Amino acid sequence: MTAADAAQAAAAAGAGGQGDGAAGATSGGPRGGGCRTSSRLERVLREGHFAVTCEIGPPQSSKSEGILKHASVLKDYSDGQNLTDNQTAIVRLCSLAAAVHVIRAGGEPIMQMTARDRNRIAIQSDILGAASLGVRNILCLAGDHQTFGNHPGARNVHDIDSLQMVQMVRAMRDEKKFQCGDQIKSHEPRMFVGAAANPFGDPFEFRVRRLAKKIAAGAEFIQTQCIFDMDRFEKWMRMVRDEGLDEKVFILAGITPVKSDKALKYIRTVPGMKVPDELIKRMEGAADKKAEGVNIAVEMIQRLKEMKGVHGVHIMAIAWESIVPEIVERAGLYPRPEVEVEEPAEAEVAVG
Repeated sequence: MTAADAAQAAAAAGAGGQGDGAAGATSGGPRGGGCRTSSRLERVLREGHFAVTCEIGPPQSSKSEGILKHASVLKDYSDGQNLTDNQTAIVRLCSLAAAVHVIRAGGEPIMQMTARDRNRIAIQSDILGAASLGVRNILCLAGDHQTFGNHPGARNVHDIDSLQMVQMVRAMRDEKKFQCGDQIKSHEPRMFVGAAANPFGDPFEFRVRRLAKKIAAGAEFIQTQCIFDMDRFEKWMRMVRDEGLDEKVFILAGITPVKSDKALKYIRTVPGMKVPDELIKRMEGAADKKAEGVNIAVEMIQRLKEMKGVHGVHIMAIAWESIVPEIVERAGLYPRPEVEVEEPAEAEVAVG
């Protein structure tokens, strides 16, 4: 279970875990030249702006109103909106359909896709379908284990892992090839390709090596797990800079506002997560815990804005999407930059 999902369980308020795989593609990170897609997020990052992405959790129903409502607001406060893929292994509206609803609302969807539920045939098919509907961004994940969810007896797939998925999407886009080697004769899926990273797991020194593998596989942007131990994150970033990785990929630091000290205490029990004692004590002593959670999130973003190698933030306000505008405004990240983005020529289906 990811730290963001732990926050959901604890606070009723992520990016899922990753697997290893062979390396191969060129990432095309911050200094890799011009835009390769019509992604607004890519344009914002390549122009040197401090990016903001956020997260919208699809419902456990076919109702789209909540997604449309959140997207219609968040599109003005972020450069991309993640749509989670059955997070915590609980059945929800699929991320592809959710992404289309975000497009209907005028947003910029980042479609999460896990290797847990699909083989390579289904993944490539969904990628083609998403691209045909105008989806320009994808986040490749392994996915939470099914025993965390509401179908613990389900079989996972994991035909490929998250790094192999990154490689596959890059080959589909850049080489116009399916994973089997067959050519994509026209209208290849031109997506900005991302992956996740956990800076806090043990062994700590291995975290940067895992990041390097994701970059070598072709990841162009990284969204990290939610950060509570800023000192440890700064140490991780120093190691990232020492390897020159911050010049090869865009790093968006994960921020999760919490509503209570109980949430922090629960997150602390999640393997690979670090929550400092002083943060818990601060929340315990707060008269208005929700307000203090927002204060902490804003302070962390201010610190991240000054940190070399951090190119943006990913705000995971789980089941608390309404708080994102306040956080973005108070952090001095509103209004969002205006950038020129070409409409995707390959989008054959008008959504409106």
